[in-house]
Amino acid sequence: MSDDCTSQSEPRLTVCLCTHNRPAYVRDCLAGLRKQTVRSERFGVLVVDSGSPAAAGAELVGIVAAHPGGRLVTLDKPGVSLARNIGARAAGGDYIAYIDDDAVPATDWVECIIAAIQQAPSPPAVIGGRILPVWEAPLPSWWPASLRGVLSIIETEGRGEYRGPDLPATLEPYGANVTMRVPVLLAAGGFGTKVGRRGDILLSDEEVQLAWRLQDAGHSALYDSRIVVYHHIQRVRLTPAWLLSRLYWQGVSTVISRRLLGHPGAVWRELPRRLLVALTCAPATLCRRDSPDWIAWRWRFAYARGFIQAAFRWRLNLEG
Repeated sequence: MSDDCTSQSEPRLTVCLCTHNRPAYVRDCLAGLRKQTVRSERFGVLVVDSGSPAAAGAELVGIVAAHPGGRLVTLDKPGVSLARNIGARAAGGDYIAYIDDDAVPATDWVECIIAAIQQAPSPPAVIGGRILPVWEAPLPSWWPASLRGVLSIIETEGRGEYRGPDLPATLEPYGANVTMRVPVLLAAGGFGTKVGRRGDILLSDEEVQLAWRLQDAGHSALYDSRIVVYHHIQRVRLTPAWLLSRLYWQGVSTVISRRLLGHPGAVWRELPRRLLVALTCAPATLCRRDSPDWIAWRWRFAYARGFIQAAFRWRLNLEG
């Protein structure tokens, strides 16, 4: 048992792994769960397959069946928010710990989640942790240092309440490593199913929207860097085209998040600055999409373009 992660009375915990068409990653993630420093009887394992093709789905059946106590839920259509909500309803415990299918937990991951819950002054609704990279190809030298986070990397050390004085103001929970209190999650309606990644649509921030809604309602949302997963950064993401697409959709996601959280005025206050950025950076878009030239200008244009288009034209069913 690790020095700083002692356990007393413990909550019922279910680990939930949501996947779509990536059985090889699921196999590695489940292998990491078998190496935990706590006995397997102390946590459940639930795999939610959201619309994988038949061959991948059949492979997942065998992979999950070979995992002691593993359960598989199969959905007809893809969608990470939908899968996470189904997982929460199927969990049957106090807390659900979400991990991406392409992440592998540290050996004391479950132990430290349990410790963070026990050591909190009151039962937290949200607990986020570190997400460290496993590079499938070297990070290109042109990649902006400030944009490591768009690869779902969190390297911040420390503990505390999100948006509090002990943590950076920009720190947010990511779904690759976040634990939620199940009754609170379900009472809030779960993750919004109109956001979240689906194919080439890289909408994001559904976990941030939910965390801030819960925190604004008076629940605790904690960050604890002892809770670590290792996230595979795929080669296909380390290209100018992927980065520009990701930043475009982040601009869209920012507008959606502010509206969903009841801050539409913040969108209009920021809009003039985004229009100015787009105008200033537009000439750089003459570069080939697969070229890293002028990338600092181009990613800013991509974000501004997504923000502007969402501000003026994006339509969202807020009940989703």
